[in-house]
Amino acid sequence: MTIPSRNLNYPTAIKFGAGRVGELADHCRAIGIARPLFVTDPGLVAMPMVQAIVEDVKRAGLGIAVFADVRPNPVEANVVAGVKAFRAGDHDGVVAFGGGSGLDVGKLVALMHGQQLSVFDLEDVDDWWTRADATKISPIIAVPTTAGTGSEVGRAGVVTHPVTHEKKIIFHPAIMPKVAILDPALTVGLPAKLTAATGMDAMAHVVEAYCAPFYHPLAAGVALEGLRLIKENLARAVKKGTDLDARGHMLMASTMGATAFQRGLGAIHALSHPFGGLYDAHHGTLNGIIMPYVVKANRRKIARDIERAAAYLGIKGGFDGFLRWILALRKVFGIPHALAEIGIDTGRLDEVAAMAIRDPSAGGNPIAFTEKQYKSLARKCVIGDL
Repeated sequence: MTIPSRNLNYPTAIKFGAGRVGELADHCRAIGIARPLFVTDPGLVAMPMVQAIVEDVKRAGLGIAVFADVRPNPVEANVVAGVKAFRAGDHDGVVAFGGGSGLDVGKLVALMHGQQLSVFDLEDVDDWWTRADATKISPIIAVPTTAGTGSEVGRAGVVTHPVTHEKKIIFHPAIMPKVAILDPALTVGLPAKLTAATGMDAMAHVVEAYCAPFYHPLAAGVALEGLRLIKENLARAVKKGTDLDARGHMLMASTMGATAFQRGLGAIHALSHPFGGLYDAHHGTLNGIIMPYVVKANRRKIARDIERAAAYLGIKGGFDGFLRWILALRKVFGIPHALAEIGIDTGRLDEVAAMAIRDPSAGGNPIAFTEKQYKSLARKCVIGDL
């Protein structure tokens, strides 16, 4: 048998539909959460919709409290502060609410509150996750308010190291949320610029998962269908933020991306992680800028896959047509062509390359780029040399 042996997993109970956040208290009870810590970010916590959700859960008799000390690119201090709040309130579960930052910090608080080690001791390296006491990990309900990261169905969270500024992927199977509530009504207030940027994050996930070199046909199929949903709905969601159908399809595509990328990510993320850690730049925007450079650099390995994807999506011109479509889509959304346009320079390319080759995402790239190749590719992304 030439097909390699693989262990395949698929996640989380998904509650999809407008208005379904109203079921939050019921889902808390169903999985045994009586005193949830509601983890979100400072921008969302002041919004009327969040206040209404929290009050609704309180009226249902649950002992909910709110924690919102979460940066856009989360750092260890956010997790530490969340753990302190979790313990102080004697909570028994987490509701992670928001974009990728709120979801990731919420998941890591549920992981770390019962541990006696550093969050970085559970980095996604080999079997480091087994260092954690799994009996001390609390259940999680995830409620995304952006269609990008797909963290609501993921088994990992991303946090920036305070010394090296590397974005570290923290992994444990038990932090996959028990329930994900995908309510497109929660995403209608997201500004067009952020809708586009988070949508490009979701697109990077499905593109890289589809092109990853590992055997996982379930994930490849999910990734390709997720890409179709993005092609048909991202522009609609950006143009008309109140389009619930487009918002709903994008939420599902985001979830599909994170479901699929257990097959692997690649050099888009291996580069966006260090650039994000060093320059505190928006992850989705970075992915959108970097994407065509990496697709082109991987051409000799992915051309046939991309040609099949282009045919399925109705894009003419095979690989070249697919690349032109990415560039045209970025232009429609105002995604810059070069990292220099968002304030990133060439002064730290050695650091970026060294961090990229160590990034767990690098292992899923169709080509095993060297550090020298990562530096060259990073430079092209900065100056706009496609």
